[in-house]
Amino acid sequence: MCKHWPPCPTADRPDRDAARIVSAHPEQGWSLLCNGTIVFDDTGELLPGGEVVPPHRPSVGLRLVVAA
Repeated sequence: MCKHWPPCPTADRPDRDAARIVSAHPEQGWSLLCNGTIVFDDTGELLPGGEVVPPHRPSVGLRLVVAA
């Protein structure tokens, strides 16, 4: 599906999110990447084979509190 150089990572690679956006639909909360992956605003993904990748937001603001 990718027709540019250098080619984007395929949908089966961990860095698949680095592929170029082919079609963006921010009003609906999703974008289609050139490797066939659909990425959602909540960071979930739908891979070309139908596999669902759940949202994987990084944990931000967590602190370790040690009682003295």
